[in-house]
Amino acid sequence: MDTDSAIINVSNEDAFLNDQAQAMRASVYELLGRLLAREPDEPLLQLLRDIEDVDASEGQIAMGWELLKQSALKTDVQQTSDEYVNLFIGVGRGELVPFGSWYLTGFLMEKPLAVLRTDLQSLGIERQGDIKESEDHIAALCDAMAILIRHGNEVPLERQQKFFNDHIAPWANRFFKDLQNANAAHFYRSVGFFGEGFLEFETRLLAMQS
Repeated sequence: MDTDSAIINVSNEDAFLNDQAQAMRASVYELLGRLLAREPDEPLLQLLRDIEDVDASEGQIAMGWELLKQSALKTDVQQTSDEYVNLFIGVGRGELVPFGSWYLTGFLMEKPLAVLRTDLQSLGIERQGDIKESEDHIAALCDAMAILIRHGNEVPLERQQKFFNDHIAPWANRFFKDLQNANAAHFYRSVGFFGEGFLEFETRLLAMQS
């Protein structure tokens, strides 16, 4: 994960609209992707514990940063590892199924995945050979958005908006709400809250490009 330290200090949503907006947005997507791809390790938890104090009254993103920090302070690697397994892996399957096809059709490996693969191919984004999960996993989609943002010279905001609207907006907010309410979630409730707030911000930001 390549998370700019600057993003940790952002507590005002308006800051996302300045000249550093693209790097900040990419960093948040990378952070969410890392948190959702596998169990948090100690360096990642420490990164969250080191978030500087923010004014949680400044909006859901600011409150989300604070919740991530407080949740990281109250947990450890073993607890978050067990929680991740219960939420996303389990015996047979976890409590949640973090795939777009599942949320949109009730089944895995359905048409939404095929459409996504076509779009990724057209954008030159390839699945890494050592990744077992399909491309519609929420972590993979966060990583894809980060790639599009970091290649903003070739991928304008309008194209980012289309990818977001086609493959993330139809279901990811429901996933983050489910994550907040999952029985196995403790630390990951803060991830769900932060993810929901950030996607709502992204929806507003990208809509400005229409």
